[in-house]
Amino acid sequence: MADLPDYYFRVRENGAVVFRVDTENRQRRIEMDQIAVVHVKKGEIKPQGDRQLTDQDIETIQNWLTERTALLAQRDIDDIHRAVDYMNITTQWVQSNATDAQLEDVTDALLLAMHDLRSVLVRKKADRLMKANGD
Repeated sequence: MADLPDYYFRVRENGAVVFRVDTENRQRRIEMDQIAVVHVKKGEIKPQGDRQLTDQDIETIQNWLTERTALLAQRDIDDIHRAVDYMNITTQWVQSNATDAQLEDVTDALLLAMHDLRSVLVRKKADRLMKANGD
């Protein structure tokens, strides 16, 4: 059997369920023992039940939490870059291919979303400029 990691992280919406992986049993079966739950945004590690986590457990979970946070941050910025691409593709579609009925269906929603986004971007840009100028 291939070497398996000592821990398995079942990713879920706000974090992960952490299992300790055991293959050192008589049947050489893979056993996964749930040891903790991790909440990424809060940075919380909650042991399962009355379990006491070892220093190795905590270190491994902390390392996963650090790596996961970095990965999610990278995905967020990638999503925004894709959104810019989608906006450009949408502009081209409106310019070249959209029918009147399709435009009627999406125009108001697009205009409101773009207005909202523009307002927030302008306000954030102004805040950054004021901060940079020491105001």
